Amino acid sequence: MNGTEVLRIVDAIHRDKSIEKEIVFTGIEAAILSAARKHYGEECEIAVHIDRKTGEVSAEIDQTPLDSDELGQLLGRIAAQTAKQVMIQKIREAERDSVYDEYLELRSHLVNGAVTRSDHGVTSVNLGKIEAILPKSEQIPGESHRVGDRVRAVVLDVRKAGSRVKVVMSRTHPDLVRRLFEVEIPEVSDRVIEVRSLAREAGYRSKVAVSCYDTNIDAVGACVGVRGSRIKTIVDELDGERIDIVRWNDSLQVLIPNAMQPAEVEDVILCPMLGRVIVLVRDDQLSLAIGKKGQNVRLASKLVGWDIEVMTQDELDEQLERSVAAFCQIQGITDDLAESLVSQGFFSFDDLSVIEPDHLQELSGYSAEECDRIVEQAEREAEREEHETERRKMLEREARRVEKEAAALDAMTGTSLPEDAAQKTPQAETESKPEEAKAEETQEAKPEDAEVAAEEVAASANSTEEKTEENADMQASADHVAVNSAAEGDAPKDDVVADSGAEDQQDKLQPESES
Repeated sequence: MNGTEVLRIVDAIHRDKSIEKEIVFTGIEAAILSAARKHYGEECEIAVHIDRKTGEVSAEIDQTPLDSDELGQLLGRIAAQTAKQVMIQKIREAERDSVYDEYLELRSHLVNGAVTRSDHGVTSVNLGKIEAILPKSEQIPGESHRVGDRVRAVVLDVRKAGSRVKVVMSRTHPDLVRRLFEVEIPEVSDRVIEVRSLAREAGYRSKVAVSCYDTNIDAVGACVGVRGSRIKTIVDELDGERIDIVRWNDSLQVLIPNAMQPAEVEDVILCPMLGRVIVLVRDDQLSLAIGKKGQNVRLASKLVGWDIEVMTQDELDEQLERSVAAFCQIQGITDDLAESLVSQGFFSFDDLSVIEPDHLQELSGYSAEECDRIVEQAEREAEREEHETERRKMLEREARRVEKEAAALDAMTGTSLPEDAAQKTPQAETESKPEEAKAEETQEAKPEDAEVAAEEVAASANSTEEKTEENADMQASADHVAVNSAAEGDAPKDDVVADSGAEDQQDKLQPESES
């Protein structure tokens, strides 16, 4: 193998595989080195070098240069086969690294491809050099792809998998909307209009906040296009997903009403300590501001980066009164301090438990120790409220489960169950469980649950005693009436059996008395 042939092979691999020449030279050197170690043994110190300009190969064995004959023997048929395998492996690794670096730069960028197959929701897309995958979780809900369809998506992830490169695409990522804006709207691609923020729920709705550096250009109108032509193309690509384009503003007092569109906002109250915004709307705008399943306010919150809470004026007043009354129950919090906390947006013990000590000292004027005690009490109250909420949810789930079982039983039997059975409480369900389950629940029960259970057991015992006394009184009264009726000779027929039983008992007792 002369130098000219080496240079020709390196240049061909470089052009065909798009691999750097230095990587190819390194691969050939590694292949010759592997063949030399196989021929001379692993214990020898071997060095191989290829001149980058002439392509001449040189080798040293234990710092002794090899002549041309020995080098030719080294590169014989068997050694050449070993060198070929090593070189092919090196070339494949270099090719994989080249593809990996290329698609790593395309992460979050838009790519086009053709669908080659779809198996169990996972779609394979041919991107030219490589075949990427579009998982079911990264597809827009409700859409389907057939073989041969063109697909546009963003590169979500690129990673090495053995000798291959795995590229994962996404059509649900918010960057897909951003890239489509750059493709379909020239002003966005030219950076005249900038997409400042974006919030998306794939397949349903997106909110895009845009701004323009040129005051003569309407940013929203340019994105919509003439009669909605530009935005319609993006909506069609996203399978009918609704897109709201709002005008960006650095002031939250202006941006938040824009983000809450189409609802009309009356007032915006900022709570910087908690990163919360209270949006006041009219009663007729409340449902529109919240949106279907809270979608509008959720997307607006993501768009502006603040937690948004929608209220009416009456709801806000009631919340303020409840919060002030609750905070006043904590030792060390006065009425003035409670009002100050509420005015800063602290509405619950959970909010108060995360307050910064410096802020609390600034509002109250208390020492650090007093502020720590207040925060500790707030944490305990927050945990208590959380426990109560979880317990209430558990009881509601049990009640719904019992209602479902009662409805299913009613459907199976075809008869209506009594209302008491349909409204069976979780406590009755617990009483019907096996003794082992009762023992386990008793061990896990809280102290307040044990007190409630003790009171219920005591009430049940008192009720049983009262019923026993009433039954005894009724029996004594009945015996008295029967005796009087027998003395008068007009005893009813129903008492004949009882009287005869009494006479039999008297007959049995007579022998005993005579004895």
